[in-house]
Amino acid sequence: MQLSVHQEVLLLVLVVSVALGAAMHKTRFCTMGAVSDWVNMGHTGRLASWFFAIAIATGGVLLLEALDVIAIQNKTLGASFPPYRTAKFAWLRYVLGGAVFGVGMTLAGGCASRMLVRIGGGSVKSFIVLLIAAAAAYAMLWTELYQKAFLPWIDPTTVNFARWGIPSQELGAVVGGVTGIKHAELLHYALGALGVAALFAATLRSRDFRAERNNWLGAVAVGLAIVAGWAITGGPLSEAWTEHALLATEPPIRVAAQSYTFVSPMGDALNFLLNRKLALVSFGVVALVGVILGSFVYAAVAKKWRLEWFASTGDFIQYVIGAVLLGVGGVLAMGCSIGQGITGVSTLALGSLLALGAMIFGSALTMKVQYHLLGGNSFVCALRQAAAEMRLLPRIKNR
Repeated sequence: MQLSVHQEVLLLVLVVSVALGAAMHKTRFCTMGAVSDWVNMGHTGRLASWFFAIAIATGGVLLLEALDVIAIQNKTLGASFPPYRTAKFAWLRYVLGGAVFGVGMTLAGGCASRMLVRIGGGSVKSFIVLLIAAAAAYAMLWTELYQKAFLPWIDPTTVNFARWGIPSQELGAVVGGVTGIKHAELLHYALGALGVAALFAATLRSRDFRAERNNWLGAVAVGLAIVAGWAITGGPLSEAWTEHALLATEPPIRVAAQSYTFVSPMGDALNFLLNRKLALVSFGVVALVGVILGSFVYAAVAKKWRLEWFASTGDFIQYVIGAVLLGVGGVLAMGCSIGQGITGVSTLALGSLLALGAMIFGSALTMKVQYHLLGGNSFVCALRQAAAEMRLLPRIKNR
């Protein structure tokens, strides 16, 4: 039986996703854990691993674009999913969504990808969190929640760069438009190469990163998976895939250049389960299944599969709140700590950089507040002390 081009794409995504799930489980690659290590212990190993993965993904995308192997966005294939390089710069959406996601992933004990890895390792509580986050993402994507609750005040703050002749929020286009420098494509590669070099240099200086082999193994696996996703969906198969979707009796969803992101696919997966239509099986849905499967295979082979449940009622409530914020924030920011933090940044989109910074900020602030709450402080006092420590407010003298 010959596979359609759509099935070929999904099969390739499944293979990469299984390998990614196994690698993330083995190396404990976790963006929330990276922030936690840095904030709570001053350990930069996993944080450097995250940024090393960004460098690999960005470098890979730059190389494939320079060789004309992939097209992330063009007139024939349209925008990527999500539209990272759109000229509509929804700065408030990136900042607010990123911060809410950062709070959510901290309360839920990990980002979206880490949740999937834990499910493969036997975590029932992560499965519960997945269901709640998926319901929140579904509400944002497939109901009128976003249009009614967020769009009326998000839309007026959106800046359309096209009004100033800037066709994209990609850094080269923005810098070229602001400075008047022509040759935006050359700026794109120059700025990208400088960014990649700076990230490689900064991360390799971290002793914590160099000391642990899993740090760079995880970074390489994640970075290459991001590049593979772009190559599969924006490379040689892309035009045939797009044509197949246009001619299909029931067109599949999310046919566009894209790579790994994990929150909106949760909503899409729930939508598929509710409607049971094969056309609703997208790149993201297959990626979710593949990461869980890969994590399960690794856990089974390494004999690390363990059932996990909530430690207490309070633990359950915290995880539920975190799951809701994770789902809502991830869709609002148009990506998670992988989807915007690595995949989006690999396109050099200004919004992705904003979202990444907001996620780290939201997560770090939440950890600081949790620390002071454990010390017996009230929430307001804990929040003020955390803000002071992060230099958002003047330091408060104890009275």
